[in-house]
Amino acid sequence: MAYTAAVVILAGCTFVALVATGPGTDSGWNKAATIGVGAFCALILWRLGQVRATVTPERLTVHNIVVTRRLEWAEVLSVRFGPGDPWVRLDLSDGKALAVMGIQRADGARRSENEAARLAALVQALGEAPEG
Repeated sequence: MAYTAAVVILAGCTFVALVATGPGTDSGWNKAATIGVGAFCALILWRLGQVRATVTPERLTVHNIVVTRRLEWAEVLSVRFGPGDPWVRLDLSDGKALAVMGIQRADGARRSENEAARLAALVQALGEAPEG
């Protein structure tokens, strides 16, 4: 859905910039700004469509809106998803926490909790880092 919305917004802004008539519409800057706003909105939607967690036997790759991070399974200590948390968080061996926006409560409580439990089981099975 995010990809479709991105294309529609970009196409719509481009269409408006090219066919609009009236005061100020003949300015190249106005046309470029309208297309630029559409492109910026499309970029944000495109990145939202990229949000996910990819699992392989070797690693977990977390694609969030801005950052993509590849983690070896041994780097992940635990998976947290409390009742008030908007998305899953990973506790990492370097002492930091990493949000996994691909598993979020907005997708439905039951589905997100099942996915969080599945990810926790994978962390346990594929190489939870030793403590200390």
